[in-house]
Amino acid sequence: MNDALNQLQPYPFEKLRALLAGAQPPVEKQAIALSIGEPKHRSPAFVAEALSANLEQLAVYPTTLGIPALREAIANWCSRRFGLPAGALDPARQVLPVNGTREALFAFTQTVVQRGADGLVVSPNPFYQIYEGAALLAGAQPHYLPCLPEHGFNPDFDAVPNEVWQRCQILFLCSPGNPTGALIPLATLKKLIALADQFDFVIAADECYSELYFDEQNPPAGLLSACAALGRNDFKRCVVFHSLSKRSNLPGLRSGFVAGDADILKSFLLYRTYHGCAMPVQTQLASVAAWNDEEHVRANRELYREKFAAVLDILDGVLDVQRPDGGFYLWAKTPVDDETFARELYAREHVTVVPGSYLSRSVDGQNPGAGRVRMALVAPLAECVEAAERIRAFVKSLQA
Repeated sequence: MNDALNQLQPYPFEKLRALLAGAQPPVEKQAIALSIGEPKHRSPAFVAEALSANLEQLAVYPTTLGIPALREAIANWCSRRFGLPAGALDPARQVLPVNGTREALFAFTQTVVQRGADGLVVSPNPFYQIYEGAALLAGAQPHYLPCLPEHGFNPDFDAVPNEVWQRCQILFLCSPGNPTGALIPLATLKKLIALADQFDFVIAADECYSELYFDEQNPPAGLLSACAALGRNDFKRCVVFHSLSKRSNLPGLRSGFVAGDADILKSFLLYRTYHGCAMPVQTQLASVAAWNDEEHVRANRELYREKFAAVLDILDGVLDVQRPDGGFYLWAKTPVDDETFARELYAREHVTVVPGSYLSRSVDGQNPGAGRVRMALVAPLAECVEAAERIRAFVKSLQA
């Protein structure tokens, strides 16, 4: 067996199940899960219609590169969303459809990493655990950059020593962040591109939450925006990952894309051809419909705004928590240690949250997720309000 498998840590939800094992929540209270970031808003009906209208494509082998119509729809969406010059993103060379970002992030790492004792894959901490597992199985070592409140829950990139950048092969970014919801400013993205040029590493920007933000007049910048601002239309060393799961409430469609540096994507396409992960044609056609429509995305954001406003109003003055810059998570500071908070909240109130320390790694004795919990506001408004009321009552009981 691959020895690297022994380096993989249990997934956060495995740890959570072990933590809650044996707890007996009150049966009279309905279970409310704020633990898993699975969108629960209604999927767009027109996407389901496009999927069902093309079921004859079940008889067709899909190609790894995907159909031109999907790549063109993605390129056009990127141009509209991130202010790219017309024709800057070539659908034939700079866009690849993928079966959701999770699969793509893992496979991309296997493509890019050059195996060796010194290779680093650098990521924020806390982080999406795929970054770590992909690094280990590619033969690289993860390197974690703490995301602390004094830096707006973004890594302090200025504090990273040159020897780390010299060994870095991939820098993973996540903006808005999971679990913090922090946005990486455009100026920081430009600075990171300059570092990638100087030290010859690839920036892999996980932007699957990019369409969940609060100000309709100011959508957050992404890595492609930074490239455009720099006049960098070849997107050298820059690759972005996007998905329909959060944007369009389509987690079961398993549809996303990777876009950016054409040379990197050429190698990624070769890897994927052997990997055997082509997106079914009927899924591609349904995805075209989703990427071409923004009305349902605006409506989706409004639902999240409503939930954040209601929940934060209930928790105000009781729990140390603020509205994030984006995404659908609350990153709350706990009055007791995060594991105790999560277990007792479940046992007393039948509400499930994730301890922040399960989403982070301890480095030099510091775990940046310790003393926090992640709450996913994905349930319907009424459930989120009920959960917030129970959390409020629970925290007050701790203070009694």
